Amino acid sequence: MIHSDAVIFGLLLATLGGVFWTTESKHPFWRRFYQYVPAVLLCYFLPAIYNSVGLIDGEHSVLYTIASRYLLPATLVLLTLAIDLPATLRLGPKAITLFLTGSLGVVIGGPIALAIWQALAPSVVDPQLWRGLTAIAGSWIGGAANQAAMKEVFQIDSDLFGTMVAVDVVISYIWMAILLWIASHHRRLDRALHADTSAITTLAERMERFSLERARLPTLADIMFMLAIGFGVTGLSHALAAPLAASFKGVQWAERFSLASEFFWLVTIATTLGLALSFTRARNLEGAGASKLGTAMLYVLIATVGMQMNIGAIFAHPALLGVGFTWIAVHALLMLIVARVMKAPYFFLAVGSQANIGGPASAPVVAAAFHPALAPVGVLLAVLGYALGTYGAWITGQLMRLVSE
Repeated sequence: MIHSDAVIFGLLLATLGGVFWTTESKHPFWRRFYQYVPAVLLCYFLPAIYNSVGLIDGEHSVLYTIASRYLLPATLVLLTLAIDLPATLRLGPKAITLFLTGSLGVVIGGPIALAIWQALAPSVVDPQLWRGLTAIAGSWIGGAANQAAMKEVFQIDSDLFGTMVAVDVVISYIWMAILLWIASHHRRLDRALHADTSAITTLAERMERFSLERARLPTLADIMFMLAIGFGVTGLSHALAAPLAASFKGVQWAERFSLASEFFWLVTIATTLGLALSFTRARNLEGAGASKLGTAMLYVLIATVGMQMNIGAIFAHPALLGVGFTWIAVHALLMLIVARVMKAPYFFLAVGSQANIGGPASAPVVAAAFHPALAPVGVLLAVLGYALGTYGAWITGQLMRLVSE
């Protein structure tokens, strides 16, 4: 019914506004509703409903192309800009080790789960399924921005991508519920593990000071600086990506590993430059809300991804839930083994895992379940995941490609 991109864009933004307005509502219905339905799921699936019932024409719209080429790189820059590596490293080796263990669990868990289900149900595991699974890898190591990047790097069909989003959301929120249960029983679990929790108290006090020192109201200059950095780096990334991709054209091994893909270089360069800027004074823009601005742009991207989905395709691959649960089980088992060997508090296990699987939106929730002042720890580790997500998901994709061949 609607073919004008201007009208569609207005509808998408109005939809996002409606979702976030209801998330802030004090009405009992909405408070109860969002206990069970994550807002990000609505931001994907309401546009998908518009497309599925024929209200909008997502297939022929250029909005996703614009969002993925311009908003996504700027989003990656603003999110990685927030990384404070010195502060993150001061969390101690156990926190960093368990976070990286969680990332490793996703990287190796994908190929292992795919191999298991290829053996158990070869007739329902498509040879090209590994491409779609890279979207889950991008989300589980980094976040939605990295997930969207994998969609382009590995050329994932929109219907399959929609299925992967559903699997991602279902499994990640079940896992989050388990981690919140761990948080409510962490003292008993820590005693059983003989873990030293004294660092947690010190950490809580340090993070309280950290939050107070950084926060400030953004000025117009701050907003313009953030836009200049985000889109300036995006422009530079485009300028560098085109010749780099062209230099690998026709090289068989390079094309096999996506090195001839301009989009691969676009997101990789943007992520790398954002990480480099985190070591400069530009990082101070996080106090004015750099990551909030990046997240706002990310939700616009999410809506444009959703408008390309066909909801009926979600039910076309029932074996995917089995692959997903096997995958998360490998991740969990590896983290439990490392935590037990290190005698690390369950706080580090839970937050390190959720920083990978859930990202910045939910990692602070799990951290705050242990202590409210520890919420920024979840943010720090999850934002670090944005820097690793593009690289880790790409490696996971190549491993899954080998398994599928």
